[in-house]
Amino acid sequence: MNIRVVLPGHLRNLAGVGHEVDVDVVGAPTLESVLDAIETSFPVLRGTIRDQATQRRRSFVRYFACNQDLSHDPPDTPLPDAVIDGREPFLVVGAMAGG
Repeated sequence: MNIRVVLPGHLRNLAGVGHEVDVDVVGAPTLESVLDAIETSFPVLRGTIRDQATQRRRSFVRYFACNQDLSHDPPDTPLPDAVIDGREPFLVVGAMAGG
């Protein structure tokens, strides 16, 4: 299954890709499977979106789909239908901090 993914600028630069990429998801389309697909397609991104040892999301990275923040959802959370059928992308967003 092919999923559209939008990456933040710093990760696009690191991976050498444009604004949006397509990744092939193996198995059920879940948060975990799309992140696995991103890391498989772009090995240079391993460890940048989630910790390699724990698989937990990095502190300043958020996940969105269909105007929903999925950042705190369990890894086995299914992706929304609009993302699965290609109408909407899965967004990886670099969070801002500071004051």
